[in-house]
Parts: sequence; C-alpha cells; structure tokens
Amino acid sequence: MTTSNTDDNSTAAADPSPQRAARRWLSGPAALAYAVAIVGAVVAAVATPLWDHVTKSFFDEPTCPGAACEGKNPQNQGCGEDARTFKPAVNNPALLQIRYSEDCTAVWARIEHGRPGDMVTVKVSGGTMRSADVEYGDDKFTSMAVVPDGDFQVAACVIPKPGGGSTFERYCIQATEATAWR
Repeated sequence: MTTSNTDDNSTAAADPSPQRAARRWLSGPAALAYAVAIVGAVVAAVATPLWDHVTKSFFDEPTCPGAACEGKNPQNQGCGEDARTFKPAVNNPALLQIRYSEDCTAVWARIEHGRPGDMVTVKVSGGTMRSADVEYGDDKFTSMAVVPDGDFQVAACVIPKPGGGSTFERYCIQATEATAWR
C-alpha cells in the first residue's frame, strides 16, 4: 500500500517564506548580539557627552586663562564652571547680573528678563567694554572682559530697546573683587 504525504515540506526547505527566515535569523545568538549592539550604541551615545562634561568640570583648566579669554564666549571656554555671580535682589527689574570667573580672570554680564532688542553691557574700569543684544527670548550674556589680578571694578548695564516694550529704564550695577559674589 502506498501512502501519500500531503504535508510534504520538501519545497519549504528550498524556498522558505520571508517571515520564517527572519524568525530564524533573529533568534538565539544573533538576537542577543543585536540587542547587545543596540544597548551598547545607546549607552555610548549618552555616556560620552556626559563623561566629557564630568571630566572637563573636574580635571580641565579653562581653555583661555587670562588675556586669551578677552571677547570670548564664557560657556565655550569652560569659564562658567567656577563662575560666581553678583545679582542684586532689589531694584533689578531685568535681573541683571555680573558673572566672575577667578580661573579665567574675566567677567561678563547677563540679563535674565529682557526683551528682543534690549542691550546688556559690561565694562571693566580701565579695561574693555563688551555688549550684546537680546536676539530672541528674554536672556542674553556678553562675551568676556578680562579683569586684572587683584583689585578691579566692573559695571554692567541694561539698556532697553526704545519702543521695545520693556518696563524698565536704563540702569547699571557695579561690583569689585571684594563684592559678595555667590
């Protein structure tokens, strides 16, 4: 007696369906290898910038100490890491502040509550003056102005854009090395 097999899988081995091939390909060791590769890529993408920031903040010196900082962006130079702030709590409607980095021997000014077109300036007595306009949003900081080692005097001012909608008038704050920096 001859029996015929209706479940003949001889064509399945020669021509597997794409779903069956994908299941076999993504199972066992291959799936584990792909999972490890994906997790490793995500961890590297997140950890590398974080590690760079941590090592820079603990081990790196500012990239521009002293005169080399003149006119540069304090954030790009690492000068914000040790910076201390003077920000008067009263009569300061635009929240003007002066930032001072002892490591960089430089100061810069920042406005927190301005409007586009408002100007913030910083002037070192006997030194340079830097200014910046609020371009968008409500805050902006100037580039750095180098201060001498030892005693210095600095003034920061905010000048509202005429007709720009700011509710304050031009005003300035002053600080010295002996100021109560926070």
